[in-house]
Amino acid sequence: MKLRPLGNTGIKVPSIVFGTSALGNLFTALDPKVKQAIVEESIRHTRPQTFFDSAGKYGAGLALEALGDALKALEVPKDQVVVSNKLGWVRSPLLGKEPQFEKGVWRDLKHDAVQKISYEGMLECFEEGNELLQGYSTQLASVHDPDEYLAKATNEAEEAALFEDVLDAYRALEDLKKKGLVKGIGVGAKDWKIIPRIYEHIQLDWVMFANSMTLFSHPKDLLSFMQKLSDDGVGILNSAVFQSGFLVGGDYFDYQLIKPDTPENKARFEWRDQFFALCKEFDISPAHACVQFGLSAPGVACVALSTSEPSKVKRNVTATEESLPGGFWAEMHNRGLLHAHSPL
Repeated sequence: MKLRPLGNTGIKVPSIVFGTSALGNLFTALDPKVKQAIVEESIRHTRPQTFFDSAGKYGAGLALEALGDALKALEVPKDQVVVSNKLGWVRSPLLGKEPQFEKGVWRDLKHDAVQKISYEGMLECFEEGNELLQGYSTQLASVHDPDEYLAKATNEAEEAALFEDVLDAYRALEDLKKKGLVKGIGVGAKDWKIIPRIYEHIQLDWVMFANSMTLFSHPKDLLSFMQKLSDDGVGILNSAVFQSGFLVGGDYFDYQLIKPDTPENKARFEWRDQFFALCKEFDISPAHACVQFGLSAPGVACVALSTSEPSKVKRNVTATEESLPGGFWAEMHNRGLLHAHSPL
């Protein structure tokens, strides 16, 4: 695959970064052979460089461990793999039948996880992550979902204290970078507005927007901020481009189950019906359109996509590489399915 630079990190990446939540048994406990097959297919279709995004929170470290197992078994050269690790959670003993950090989400785990957003916590997360990767290492490090961490506050004073925790965590990442242990530090968040707030204090090398810049929702102020990041040499990853699956036929929108029972939700379903109809006219899959749009924003180096099925890896790669006809995007505008300020 053609590689492109990820900001000023010195790292070149393909147009797809493979999410690894499925390796951590998200919703389904996959057989280790299936996990290895997912990694093998990812390697096969993105040579000479494959990019994985993981986190200690995914299966209480299981995703990192399964990724390390697979890379080791496949004897993948270490210089052909880039790993981004979102730090903030470390393993803890599993005391009951299921983990307590996210109930009802993960399957067949042998560990629980606890959150540690602090200077020392980041160092612990980083060390544990590299141990689980078994010889492979974290090149890109970030604080995992600082927006959700801040949302725990019940008043302004608590929020200010939690934000100091986040800044302390970033100071640890800055020290890791100064020591040459990571090549870039970044942030990933579902609420994109936390990113400019952090950026006022920390020189980020890359950012990951989740569920923010999508075909359905691409606020003008977000695009302006992405342009600023691009101008500053900050690499951008775009994640959750299907709006929690809603844009490809799912029932969840921004991680909430919805029905067309309110004016706002009714408008969302009507938009999707029109979008699906147009895709059918052009013989285009909705997922392909979502991925290509996700790549179109200023500064985006790659789109993050996940799958629990090895056979779908190639399809995801193709969606990032094959552009769609201009006539399709023109008709999206003509039918009012894109904002006037849309990048396409």
